[in-house]
Amino acid sequence: MERLQKVLAHANIASRRKSEEIILAGRVKVNGVVVKELGTKVEKNDKIEVDGKLIEMAEHLYFLLNKPTGYVSTTSDDKNRKTVIDLLDPEHQEIRLYPVGRLDFDTAGILLLTNDGEFTNRMTHPEHEIEKEYLARVEGIVIRKKIVEMRNGVIIDDGYLAVPKEVRLLELDKTYKTTLVSITLTEGKNKQVRKMFEAIGHPVKKLTRVRYDFLTLNGVERGTYRQLKIHEVKQLYAHSQPKL
Repeated sequence: MERLQKVLAHANIASRRKSEEIILAGRVKVNGVVVKELGTKVEKNDKIEVDGKLIEMAEHLYFLLNKPTGYVSTTSDDKNRKTVIDLLDPEHQEIRLYPVGRLDFDTAGILLLTNDGEFTNRMTHPEHEIEKEYLARVEGIVIRKKIVEMRNGVIIDDGYLAVPKEVRLLELDKTYKTTLVSITLTEGKNKQVRKMFEAIGHPVKKLTRVRYDFLTLNGVERGTYRQLKIHEVKQLYAHSQPKL
């Protein structure tokens, strides 16, 4: 048995907190009876309605996609650009999958997809500090002083101090005057990595997310995806606890 608000969140009705508000407002029926108690537990075969509509208890699925550049991290696009859903097999396109967070149009690499609203909330909540590692090929030769500057935090977006979890200098290409840098973040503001490198005077030429917590791109070619194993999902949940 599971708590009613958790079931609603898993069914993509709303976040768990919003689901609690929906229950308290008397908008939920279980087996035809209005339920307003947040501690209510339900079973798989119970009939649950929200605003008179029967909810479907969908099986939760979790995928790791190696996103190419040139795709938007949404389920649809008003500019008719290709979305990450277009990369899925037809059988998976029929499921109501959506991205966990997003990667920019010009950024490649790991993007998780799911139909589990609670999982998405856990992975994207800033308090949970899930690590995301990126490889950035940037313009110019980055000196160590600049790496130290970035480690201490740089100002982006109207005075916001962006502090990475880790920054490592990997490779200097003196022929093409570029530098390969690894940067790990525990937050995900819009175009944050690009803005951070612009702040130290080295615009990004190519950006790839290569790690999401413990997950890597190993065995997943660009433009393909794989289903996460049960133990991987459990491990992600275990790692997504608020940091004390």
